[in-house]
Amino acid sequence: MDIFEKLYMKAKEEYRPEQVSPFIDAHHVVAALESERGEIFTGFCIESASGVMNLCAERVAALNMYINTGETKIKRMIAFRKDSPKNNGGMPCGACREFLMQLSYENRNMEIMIDYESREIILLKDLVPNWWGEERYSKK
Repeated sequence: MDIFEKLYMKAKEEYRPEQVSPFIDAHHVVAALESERGEIFTGFCIESASGVMNLCAERVAALNMYINTGETKIKRMIAFRKDSPKNNGGMPCGACREFLMQLSYENRNMEIMIDYESREIILLKDLVPNWWGEERYSKK
């Protein structure tokens, strides 16, 4: 079993769409990531009637990693709805891309699964070319 299969199986455990209240839906998008130390963390989306309160599965997984270990560096990530990502699916939204870049400069090299069947991946830095924060990281 390769690492992306492990990530897929862990994320799939979180998939159980539910309506939390008349305003909030959850668990219909799931994600799993591998931290720099090799631990796996999962997350699920929480969407409300007010978009500013939404949390994507990718950010929840990254926050679970940080809250539980203090780690900020991610090696690999997979995200999907009911089935594994296919044909360029599973890419994080713009807010998640930005959050992951800000969490650690090293995350620019994280692998994101975009087609599970063919094992096609993309690096975060390819989704965020010419990122505005490069200069701030270079001043550290």
